Amino acid sequence: MRAIAKGRVQGVCFRLYVQEQAEQLGLCGWVRNCPDGSVEAVAEGEPETLAEFEKRLRHGSPWSRVDGLTRKDSASTGEFDGFAIRHG
Repeated sequence: MRAIAKGRVQGVCFRLYVQEQAEQLGLCGWVRNCPDGSVEAVAEGEPETLAEFEKRLRHGSPWSRVDGLTRKDSASTGEFDGFAIRHG
């Protein structure tokens, strides 16, 4: 799945929160800040686990405010071996 979170999601430890939630759920992928102020996450896992991940993303970290989240599903590629925070 690919998710884009909008709202107050940069500068509030949101990427670290996303990484922690993904690791707790056993998901693989990455998260990064986008130039428009949103945060993008790509995750692979079982459908039920991805649904829980989406729920946690919508909730957000204690300091964030998620005003909207879009999700697009696609086939897993198996290219990830963990969950990383990407920079740049």
